[in-house]
Amino acid sequence: MLNSVPRELLKIVSLSALLLVGSQVAFAQTPTATPPNPATQPPASPSQQDAPRPPGTEQQNPSTPPGTQQTAPPTAPPGTQQPPAQAPPGNPNVAPPTQNPQSPVTGEPLQDPQEPKFPVVEQKPLPPIPNMTRLGVTSDNTLTLSLTDAIKRALENNNDIEVARDDVRFAETQLRSLEGIYDPFLSFTPQIDKRITPVQNIFAGGGTAGQVSTTTLSLNPTLNKSFATGGGDYQLSFSNSRTKTSAANSTLNPFYSSNLSLVFTQPLWRDRSIDNNRRQIRIQKKRLEQSDADFRLRTISVISQVQQAYWELVFALRDQQNQLANLNLSRESLRRVEAQIAVGTKAPLERAEVQTELANRESALLIAVQNVSIAENNLKQLVFKDPTFPEWYAQITPTDTPKFDATPVNLNDALKEARDNRPELRRLRLQGDINQIDQKFFRNQTKPQVDLVSTVATTGLAGTPAQTLPPGTLVPIIPGDPNTDPDAFLLAQIRDIQMRAGFPVATSPFVATPTLAPSALIGGYGQTLKNLFNLNTYNVIVGVSIQIPLKNRTAEANLAGAKIQGEQLLASLRSQDQVIEVDVRNSAQAVETSRRRVLAAREARANAEMQLEGEQRLYQVGRSTTFLLFQRENALTNARGAELRAETDYNKALADLQRATSTTLRANNIVVNTPTP
Repeated sequence: MLNSVPRELLKIVSLSALLLVGSQVAFAQTPTATPPNPATQPPASPSQQDAPRPPGTEQQNPSTPPGTQQTAPPTAPPGTQQPPAQAPPGNPNVAPPTQNPQSPVTGEPLQDPQEPKFPVVEQKPLPPIPNMTRLGVTSDNTLTLSLTDAIKRALENNNDIEVARDDVRFAETQLRSLEGIYDPFLSFTPQIDKRITPVQNIFAGGGTAGQVSTTTLSLNPTLNKSFATGGGDYQLSFSNSRTKTSAANSTLNPFYSSNLSLVFTQPLWRDRSIDNNRRQIRIQKKRLEQSDADFRLRTISVISQVQQAYWELVFALRDQQNQLANLNLSRESLRRVEAQIAVGTKAPLERAEVQTELANRESALLIAVQNVSIAENNLKQLVFKDPTFPEWYAQITPTDTPKFDATPVNLNDALKEARDNRPELRRLRLQGDINQIDQKFFRNQTKPQVDLVSTVATTGLAGTPAQTLPPGTLVPIIPGDPNTDPDAFLLAQIRDIQMRAGFPVATSPFVATPTLAPSALIGGYGQTLKNLFNLNTYNVIVGVSIQIPLKNRTAEANLAGAKIQGEQLLASLRSQDQVIEVDVRNSAQAVETSRRRVLAAREARANAEMQLEGEQRLYQVGRSTTFLLFQRENALTNARGAELRAETDYNKALADLQRATSTTLRANNIVVNTPTP
């Protein structure tokens, strides 16, 4: 019983100590006003002095020295009587010194609570929007461009299309060059031929000089032409000459001679159905069609690239606006937080969180601006011809928006379109036609050569008679000088004998000069042509030229090689057909996947908008945090970006499907003129 009393007393003391410590700690954490200075306060009235005061605020006697006045313990619970202070033993008349309460934890005296001093916080201004100016473009130079305008500019200015177009034009010139083999050509060979020839025969007309001088003027035009049908050719020659000679035995001097001849050659076996010239022309016609197929392929490829670049630029610009809107949301959050910090409802630490998110969104916006520049430069490279064009410094503003059709793709129709329209298949089929031409030619070359050769010619001749007197003129029968002419010398001797003998002197009778040349041959060049076309003189030759090869290994080897190339082309055609099959299937699947992505992205964006709206309401009533609000804003931005990307990928996939099926030209109302062989 006696032991239980100290235990209960110990419990009471311990509980009192705990209550004292708790009240001191609570009192220290409770901000209170600074106690007024008694020296500066007016004296209190008795009623004020007797007014009830809070615990621990009893007024002390100013005349009592500090530390000697009794202060009620502030931690005494209400209704608890404070035991009177007892004087120390041995000195009942002296009051014990007053001591400040001490902390039971540290043992140090407790200080009177001070009023907290908060630093003055000013509202900071919002940072400016990042500079969105791009290098190489000016803001006052804007080029509004639709997809149709972009394709038109690419067709006019794209360098790859121009190269393919020039390939077609070059193939046309090559074909005309080969066809020129069948153009008739006229040749002339005017000549002057002067010859002085020694002669040893008295009948050569050289006289005492022993030589004959001849001068000939000739003009020989010739017309040649080959036939595209049958492989024959002809040569028409018209020879003309004027000859003047010193020969005494020439009846006509000078005289004109003309000759008109036609030589015709017609293959009867080899080279009749096809020869090398016709082979080259037929092959070049096929190559011209191949160049047209290559041009269409290049045009389709460039248009597809323009479509891809155009939609990529549309996405980049829309994504830039999306990132800018997300940045403006963070700027609004920063403005709201700054206002709350200024009035003391938010801690300054909240500013760091918002500024961190603001910096991240600024970085995302700058990346979006860079993507706009990349997409714009890629489109400019396709639609502009030269980097010196002023449009390179313009900002392109697309006017078309992505289109969407919920109708699925028909794979069978796409495959049929591809097999009918793909330029690669057309090129391989044309290459197969070229191989058939080669096989036909080399097979023909293995046959013997049998040609029909014929010649038809006529000749005309006319000139001036060689004698000096005209025909019919009376001349002595024995003319000449007796000193040089034997007949005249003999006649002179007879006359001399007759004169000496007194006989009558003989006289030389006169006779008319004879005509040495026929009258039909007397005349100028006109008489020559008349004699030519009278066909009084002509020659006709008809013959056959035959060549039989004993071994024709060259033609046989060429034919075997052409057959091998034909087999290779069949394998290449099957391989290309499989490549097109895979290309169309992948393109169709890309369209279908993009179509479903658009539907899913639209649903995700709508839900993200609802989530952000609900999070904003919770944030306004204080039931959400800035971190969660930023998460919802970023989720909405990502959802919008995913929707934009899905719509862009859908339009790009459509353009790629048009390329795979070679319907790009028809879908964009583009007509390519087919070259005429």
